[in-house]
Amino acid sequence: MLILTEAQVRELLDLDALVDAMAAAMVDASTGAASMPQRIAALVPGQEGMVAAMPAFLPSAKALAVKLVSLFPRNAGSTLPTHQGVIVAFDPDTGTPVALMDAIYITAARTAAGSALATRLLARPDAAVLAVLGSGVQARSHARAIPRVRPVREVRIASRNRAAVERLAQELADELRIPVRPAGSYREAMQGADIVAATTHTAEPVVRREWVAPGMHITSVGFNREGREVDGDTVRDALVVVETRAAALAPYPSGANDLLWAVRDGLIDAGHVHAELGELVSGRRPGRTSRDQITLYKSGGVAVQDVAAAALVLREARARGVGRDIPI
Repeated sequence: MLILTEAQVRELLDLDALVDAMAAAMVDASTGAASMPQRIAALVPGQEGMVAAMPAFLPSAKALAVKLVSLFPRNAGSTLPTHQGVIVAFDPDTGTPVALMDAIYITAARTAAGSALATRLLARPDAAVLAVLGSGVQARSHARAIPRVRPVREVRIASRNRAAVERLAQELADELRIPVRPAGSYREAMQGADIVAATTHTAEPVVRREWVAPGMHITSVGFNREGREVDGDTVRDALVVVETRAAALAPYPSGANDLLWAVRDGLIDAGHVHAELGELVSGRRPGRTSRDQITLYKSGGVAVQDVAAAALVLREARARGVGRDIPI
């Protein structure tokens, strides 16, 4: 079995290739070609945490794998990530375990790559101002990924942790070579933005309808068992796209409160979900139809994305001779 550390995974995973791999994976998911059961989880109520299992077989990548991931939102602001885990890859012909790899970077990168794919499919072609809500791992990964698919010339960062915002803004300015400005509030960050990436563990919405401008594209990846990132009025007024309807509208721990609570409150019904990402990629469903349309991509994370990323990592590791083989 090949063992790959987080540092090796980070070195091996190409973000541009990952965005394209997300497209193929989401088509497999939407057509039913992929085998992907709903996520299951063991809850740790005292810590508001959980450990989840996410297996999938992905024909487009000839890949079979399972991610075991922990989500502990209380780690936010500490030295530990909120998401930690491992991925085990299997030979799809024999079922033999072939690789064990760290999943911290994969989880961050594939989530941002999915958002970048959605942005490529839904945001206005000239979208140039990106507002990132949050200052953690996903905020960083989204600020890196989205400018790859749109001509972003300015990034704003906002979160409740001002010191973290300042640090992240400086880091990203040095890396991206475009202006990155700390914002004093979520509302300030969104004012005049074309794209909003919400990446928080908030209990209260950080995207509110009165802050959403015509034509804005919103991507929301945050998760909180007791809260939501996007308020119901925004969901009601937006063209909504998800990874899969089954996952987005399922009960906890798979479903998205942003959508489920809007259904509960009578603002939308399940049919309000316009499309799955794979349906946009394949052309089965249209995306944006006007410059003023508000679009919302609500992500909960699905296993085919992890498997697609793991397949890229494993392919590169074998090509470069990276990793440590151990007998099993």
